[in-house]
Amino acid sequence: MYLAKVNYKKENVIQALSSTLKDLVDENIVVVCIGTDRAIGDALGPLVGTMLNNSDFKYPVYGTLDNPIHALNIYESIEHIKTTHPNGNFLAIDACLGSKSSIGNIQIRKGPILPGKGVGKKLPQIGNYSIVGIVDKIDENNRFSFNNVRLSFILELAEIISLALLLST
Repeated sequence: MYLAKVNYKKENVIQALSSTLKDLVDENIVVVCIGTDRAIGDALGPLVGTMLNNSDFKYPVYGTLDNPIHALNIYESIEHIKTTHPNGNFLAIDACLGSKSSIGNIQIRKGPILPGKGVGKKLPQIGNYSIVGIVDKIDENNRFSFNNVRLSFILELAEIISLALLLST
């Protein structure tokens, strides 16, 4: 279920996202950023995690450029996070594939994300809530078209999501 859906170019995008996030962020919030910087399109989560940590965000954040949560370590990472925060209100952040017309949309959803789904992987889901940034379209083979994703675009999405989270606390 979508709680918010807004394009990153829309005026007041940060305020629109942060007003929705204010209702979700509580003392048990744990932010889990999924992805890897080894693929530009998949770097959204680790960029957000790094930006939040560098901004002295007052809640726990997992998944950064230095310590990403990705397909090779996701099982252990999720187990560690859930053990460390047994009463956690998990907010997962990840890049997502969608229709061409949806590229640039940032969505806040009730419910978990399914990491790797867009590239055909079956990985464990995470999140009571999730934020996804649609970074590319699904091509006819249901795979990323990595050549179309620009780092500046991913960075702009990450900045918007990070600022919205910071303003919501």
